[in-house]
Amino acid sequence: MSEQGSSPDNAPPAGREPVFLLPGSVTAVIGVLVAIHLASTVILNADGLRQLMFWFAFQPLRIVAGSSDPTLAVPLLWTPFTHALLHGGWDHLLFNAVWFAIFATPVVRRYGAGPMLALFFVSAAAGATLFAATSLYTGAYLIGASGGVSGLTGAAVRFIFQPVIVAQHPETGQRVIMGRRLASLAEVWRDSRTRTFVLIWVVLNAAVPLLPIFTGADVAVAWQAHLGGFVAGFLLVGLFERRS
Repeated sequence: MSEQGSSPDNAPPAGREPVFLLPGSVTAVIGVLVAIHLASTVILNADGLRQLMFWFAFQPLRIVAGSSDPTLAVPLLWTPFTHALLHGGWDHLLFNAVWFAIFATPVVRRYGAGPMLALFFVSAAAGATLFAATSLYTGAYLIGASGGVSGLTGAAVRFIFQPVIVAQHPETGQRVIMGRRLASLAEVWRDSRTRTFVLIWVVLNAAVPLLPIFTGADVAVAWQAHLGGFVAGFLLVGLFERRS
């Protein structure tokens, strides 16, 4: 069972109020995302922006092209991860930054900055994998932190709805808050709040490819990255659970 509390990176000095309520690592990641997008919009010209996307966005077509020219597939070594650092506009960045702040914060406070980053990037890669499986020959490319953030959402949902465990100190008799336990897959399904959240989240994202049927317009939402990332974070978070 894990003890829930603040990690060292977000603990303010004694006697001082923190400037930000977010953990330091969460603020740092958002700062990096903003800095990258600011640089791409202010410093790079149109050709530079195309080069940025060419080398760091995830392009599934490289998998096919690599069969005839292996050098074209080399960026696949890093683009399943780096695509999560790029965004198509300030609105895209703002949405992902807010979403990241909401769900990365409980993960950092439970496991620390390192596991949070690991879940973020592994989930981003999982989202890219599902994206590739469904759009291999389309020429589409993937950018945005939503796959990684979806993984943090899947990880957080395993414990944020669980009741707080309170124990009694063996010597003082005081009540001690131990944190929240990580729900098993069966417990997730039995808990009505967790089950409802997961079902609504999955159904909404799975319905995205059906929207053009009703709206008549394509929706530029990488639902595959959302679903792939969510499943990865949901299943892998237990690897970071401390055993007592």
